[in-house]
Amino acid sequence: MTTDTQSQRAEHSPLRRIFGSVFSILQTRLELIGIELAEEKDRLLAVLFLGLAAMMLAVMALISLSVLIAIAFWDTYRWQALAGITIVYAVAALVCGLRARSNLHNAPAVFEATLSEFEKDREIFRKHSN
Repeated sequence: MTTDTQSQRAEHSPLRRIFGSVFSILQTRLELIGIELAEEKDRLLAVLFLGLAAMMLAVMALISLSVLIAIAFWDTYRWQALAGITIVYAVAALVCGLRARSNLHNAPAVFEATLSEFEKDREIFRKHSN
């Protein structure tokens, strides 16, 4: 009976190692997914912040423009100061808006690193199965 028990343990040992390796790989990949989700969340928050800043600055530019139009015919040099503020706000809004758009267009694919690691794992399993 001891030889039967030993042969059963010997048969299960490689199987256990394979399962251990598979679970280890899955754990690593799940950790990688978690890291990528955190990075994607940070990128999205940055884009949202820049978009909101662009909208806020655009509203401020419109308010300044409205004040500029209201006092354009008032005494001298007041409208030049307001025109300068309006230009500064408008340029800042444009920069923020273009930067937010650029961040959206140049964003990496979601879970790119995880997918490439899964592809590497699949290639390794294909090589070992042949």
